[in-house]
Amino acid sequence: MVHTPWLGQADAKAGDALEALLRNHHRRRLGRLGWSDALNPSGEEGWWSTRTQVRGGNTVEVLIDGTSALAEMEAAIRAARHTVHIAGWHASPDFRLTRGPGSLPLRDLLAEVAGRVPVRLLLWAGPPLPLFQPTRTMVEKAREEFVRDSRVRCVLDKRERTMHCHHEKIIIIDDEVAFVGGIDLTALQGDRHDDPEHRPHTPLGWHDAATRLRGPVVADVARHFTQRWGDVAGEPLPWPAEPAPVGDVEAQVLRTVPETTYGFAPKGEFTILEAYLRALRSAERLVYLENQFLWSPEVVDVLAAKLRRPPHDDFRVILLLPAKPNNGADTTRGQLGRLLQADGGAGRLLATTIGAHEGDRSAPVYVHAKVGIIDDRWLTIGSANLNEHSLFNDTELNVLVCDPTLARQTRLRLWSEHTERPVEAIEGEPRTVVDEVWRPIAEEQSRRQREGMPQTHRLALLPNASRRTDRLQGPMRGLLVDG
Repeated sequence: MVHTPWLGQADAKAGDALEALLRNHHRRRLGRLGWSDALNPSGEEGWWSTRTQVRGGNTVEVLIDGTSALAEMEAAIRAARHTVHIAGWHASPDFRLTRGPGSLPLRDLLAEVAGRVPVRLLLWAGPPLPLFQPTRTMVEKAREEFVRDSRVRCVLDKRERTMHCHHEKIIIIDDEVAFVGGIDLTALQGDRHDDPEHRPHTPLGWHDAATRLRGPVVADVARHFTQRWGDVAGEPLPWPAEPAPVGDVEAQVLRTVPETTYGFAPKGEFTILEAYLRALRSAERLVYLENQFLWSPEVVDVLAAKLRRPPHDDFRVILLLPAKPNNGADTTRGQLGRLLQADGGAGRLLATTIGAHEGDRSAPVYVHAKVGIIDDRWLTIGSANLNEHSLFNDTELNVLVCDPTLARQTRLRLWSEHTERPVEAIEGEPRTVVDEVWRPIAEEQSRRQREGMPQTHRLALLPNASRRTDRLQGPMRGLLVDG
């Protein structure tokens, strides 16, 4: 679509106006629910949500990309001694968590384990109208297959808000180990079995992340499942006990639960939104975000303010987003246009994506991870995207840690993967690595793409990031369906 300058200006003004309406709508909505502090935290900014418990004594392991993460999930499921509880956006009966000798389809794996311990699977029922996948027909067929000739209990949750979904991806084993992240147990839309090498292949390559939790924080993940299962399945489960301490990491479980969806949270919960805004406002030197979407005006407002008035000369905002998100691309580009305008050419913002390359062959890699790292001290991983769906309307679950060692180690592992450099080569100050490694690589690869040359590196600038046009989809959707 070709835009004349005046049309682009009009579109940008309309986008500004709609975003203002959406902000006001969110402010009124959360004010009615007693959640105003999620948007406007009282007192000094901080690194934790003030609305849910911080638990000490945990171990938190970050699992990067599906090949390793899914193998750990399968091993934990096979080793279950008491219960296996899974809640997800979608799960496919024929999906294999591993691909080696002896691997089983998910349906057979769960049926085998259910022969000795209770296995409960809680899935979104799909959209009421078959506008996108997984359709309700697909999900019903999946449920029938999961329970066929097995003791697996599979329940479908139809309590979504209009045009929204149940989006968390959690596995709890024996109420002692929990996996929280962004990895769905399905091949729908792309191949979850990718690894840090990201070689070109079909179907679509997939970058994702998850965590494995042990210790007291597992109780909060397990209790979330218990609450949802009790409301939807009508089966009260024992309230999970708090596991004994097993490490020294403090952690916090964050949720989005829309109001009136469940009896256990009639006024909802919006601690993911609260924690993100608190941490972003506290940022001094580095904001690093990997996400599928960047639609949220509230998040972009904070980032734009930081770019206009940087808290430190070294301040940088690094974004890793998919080159072609499955929806909302223009809305994300519009928000990035706002950020570039706020940056004003200072070079503090870098918006990038990744692809796969091998010789003359290149292929896209879909960024599905939901990772936030701030100042090498704040780290969140989970299912929440940075849009109004995840922050206000879908059910979501993230884990948050404020641990400088784990946050920095995770950033270095991710940056090593994306820059194709060993960790020891990128251990310098983040500003230096961004300016002298990230940016030159991304700019060179984007130049090669423009000139029709093969990619020689997986990192590139996000295409069309400077556009502020076509910004209307996100705020219009928010106003129409965010009741």
